[in-house]
Amino acid sequence: MAKYYLYQFQTLKVISLFDLVPDNSTELLSELIKNENLSIKIVKSRKTKHGDFRSLRGGKFQITLNHIDNKFRFLITLIHELAHFKVSQSYKYRVSPHGFEWKKNYKFLMLPFLNNRIFPDDILKFLALHMINPPATTDSDTDLVIALHKYELNEDNKIFLFQVPFKDSFVFQENKSFLKLHKRRKRYICKNILTGRKFLFSPVARVKLK
Repeated sequence: MAKYYLYQFQTLKVISLFDLVPDNSTELLSELIKNENLSIKIVKSRKTKHGDFRSLRGGKFQITLNHIDNKFRFLITLIHELAHFKVSQSYKYRVSPHGFEWKKNYKFLMLPFLNNRIFPDDILKFLALHMINPPATTDSDTDLVIALHKYELNEDNKIFLFQVPFKDSFVFQENKSFLKLHKRRKRYICKNILTGRKFLFSPVARVKLK
């Protein structure tokens, strides 16, 4: 039986998994996980990942998901990680983490959720395209990230990097200042103003103008 309740933060507020997904997805989701030997843990938001899947001792399995207010992004991340779980149950030999086996399971699990009772049309059209050949991370799909962001609170005054003009400076994590130089394929080359080192940035990296 999947465990997906009883995760708390410093506020001592109990958080249910079903409070964090779109209302019309709860029945489908419940059927998907109800008989699985799986623990789904909700944690504070992490900078490096939205979620992860791991095997635990004793034949147990755990999915860890960031606590976020965007129910559409949360559901997509959950299905992504559930696909990893399904692969672990179907293939006893080692397979590529985001290879054919994962893509097949991800598309199969997501298909029943791809309707406008669960996702608004402006997300659904990009999510459907995304699922044709899903990449390892949602963040690599610029159109989908932008569509999802419309349903997030933007109280930090940040913008997407692609909105920053070339040769302008911006602030990224830990108040590090960068200069946006030029584009290489899908990503941008930016220079750390303090060290002079150059880095590749996603066009949808969230930054602040200086």
